[in-house]
Amino acid sequence: MASKQQLQPASPGSDGDERKRKRKLSNRESARRSRIRKQQHLDELIAQEQKMVDENKKLREMIDGTSQLYLNFASDNNVLRAQVAELTDRLRSLNSVLQIASEVSGFTVDIPDIPDALLEPWQLPCPVQPIPASVDMFQY
Repeated sequence: MASKQQLQPASPGSDGDERKRKRKLSNRESARRSRIRKQQHLDELIAQEQKMVDENKKLREMIDGTSQLYLNFASDNNVLRAQVAELTDRLRSLNSVLQIASEVSGFTVDIPDIPDALLEPWQLPCPVQPIPASVDMFQY
């Protein structure tokens, strides 16, 4: 150690002390910039998290709305199926009355067969008609 002290002057303004001071200052500045970058990154992540939370909330609301629409359509569909079954039974009763009336009166009445729409939904009992739809139908 004595040899190092002999090579470097002991004055307070020496190059070694100046370099040490500049290095400390540079390290402090670098650490400050690093803290700023870290804070900016954290702020960006927090903003991104909030954006994702908001988007998630909107998607959940859309899913809830769509699920409610599905339940409404399923309920309406069940009502319509029950009505089809009831009307089919009425039509069968009316056809049997027509059959009896035609046998009693002697007139021939053409009574068409009633397709079972519940068992074979692809065979519609009536001609195919277009179903009007609008763009706003599925938006809420």
